[in-house]
Amino acid sequence: MKILIAEDEPITLATMEFRLAKDGHEVVSTDNGQDALSKLQDFMPDLVITDIMMPFASGLEVLSHVKKMNARIPVIVLSAMGQENVVLEAFTLGADDYITKPFSPNELALRVKRFSMRIS
Repeated sequence: MKILIAEDEPITLATMEFRLAKDGHEVVSTDNGQDALSKLQDFMPDLVITDIMMPFASGLEVLSHVKKMNARIPVIVLSAMGQENVVLEAFTLGADDYITKPFSPNELALRVKRFSMRIS
């Protein structure tokens, strides 16, 4: 499965890249929302994982763009504790799932696997 990850925390990003690539996924990543928006066109992912709070363009902007581009592409939103109102906005915009940071790489892998089974 082709996965686009947008996350501005280097350690979190590296951990997600490593785990998902280890599981056999093709992963493209970026550390800001603006770059994620440009990579969407070229990469055409099967799944998008985006942090909400990022430089240049928010995860909500990435989510909104993905759903306008192709509403069938699932989007997992990452959020820090205490951002319930933003998570609700994300679901209103079409988010398919969310994970609260910090999270376990195993939890992420299981959630991605669930979407992978839907796409296959």
